[in-house]
Amino acid sequence: MRNRDNTGQSSNPQLKVEVRRSARRRRTVSAYRDGDTLVVLIPASMSRAEEQHWVAEMERKLQRTETKRASPARESDAALLARCAQLSARYLDRQALPASVRWVPPMRTRWASCTPADRTIRVSDRLQNVPAWVLDYVLVHELAHLRVAAHNAEFWELVRRYPKTERAIGYLEGLSAAAGWGISELDDD
Repeated sequence: MRNRDNTGQSSNPQLKVEVRRSARRRRTVSAYRDGDTLVVLIPASMSRAEEQHWVAEMERKLQRTETKRASPARESDAALLARCAQLSARYLDRQALPASVRWVPPMRTRWASCTPADRTIRVSDRLQNVPAWVLDYVLVHELAHLRVAAHNAEFWELVRRYPKTERAIGYLEGLSAAAGWGISELDDD
């Protein structure tokens, strides 16, 4: 593993870079993030100059992708509340407006929770780095609890107004399994 120095490789000092060379790889270059490490896969035949070029290029591409996927709601509690208002208007006929929404330290068994009596929603900060569409699903799920407390047919009818419901549930199940968190539902009844 190589940690890139400030000679132009990594613009992010916290980002470690691991370059993996493969004799089977002929022309393609690919990259992915593994925690705080950028893993770049390149052909074994590439020169050090080509390696440096591709590491920088893949870091730029990864940054663009992550910026595009990130939800502005992850910036603050106020941004979460504003996003809830947008989602309520779009999917729940403006009939599910919380009094407060806030990020909280990681919950052991939930992604988020809602207390309909005082109209508050709490969202685990484990979700701050998920794609925007996944966070939107979690927020719609909790907003639906402001109208229907139980996980019954009426509740799921409201939640499924959000078009990426099933996809987001799958994403969260995969995230939980990969991290070993054991979170299987958004909240308990």
